[in-house]
Amino acid sequence: MIKAIFFDFYNTLVRFSPPVEDIQVAACKELGVTVTKKGIQRGYSEADDYFNRENSRSSLFRRPEESRDEFFARYEQMILKGAGLDISLNLAQSIWKMTTLVPKSFVPFDDVIPALRHLKKGGFTLGVLSNLDRDMDSLAQELGLASYMDLYITSKDVGAEKPHPPIFLAALKRAGVSPGQAVHVGDQYHSDVQGARSVGMMPVLLDRGNWHPEITDCPRVRSLMEVESVVNRVGLD
Repeated sequence: MIKAIFFDFYNTLVRFSPPVEDIQVAACKELGVTVTKKGIQRGYSEADDYFNRENSRSSLFRRPEESRDEFFARYEQMILKGAGLDISLNLAQSIWKMTTLVPKSFVPFDDVIPALRHLKKGGFTLGVLSNLDRDMDSLAQELGLASYMDLYITSKDVGAEKPHPPIFLAALKRAGVSPGQAVHVGDQYHSDVQGARSVGMMPVLLDRGNWHPEITDCPRVRSLMEVESVVNRVGLD
């Protein structure tokens, strides 16, 4: 029986405002590159796997500045390659630097509060597992998530990034549940699905854009409103 449901934070519960794809399109246009919003969305869906694998290997924000700048240039290059464009590393770096100049804030996706409200009423323990190095308590308060969440575990708390086990094991311990009693929902196959599965949790892949129909080894949902039905099906098995 599932008793606890954990969520990734960025791109699962929240997105940036203004949307990153809008920022990318505007930066590209400023530098003479034409790209569509849908192309950028597809590009992010492909490049983010590279981002998460690299971050799990060595935390990006703890790397030397030069190494970090090179990574983000390659990341931008991959985003645009996914959008159908081949550009030089120098141009990619210029585009990325321009995108970082735009002020951004977190906002919840439209389905988040309704989904959390339903799950909370269902008696589930709810939590956030994030590689984000931020004070999650105050951030959740700002975003209206705090009244639904029972716990927050970050990579800073445990000294390890997803998909490594410590962050998942810490959540299980805090929630007081066994791996078989927990579900983890996230948008990244490597860090969320494989990470959760490695400790015996049930993973659910959130694929809002339907970019990954090839993923069939775990439940895949388009909205957080579908999570409750997935969990209920598990309870009937």
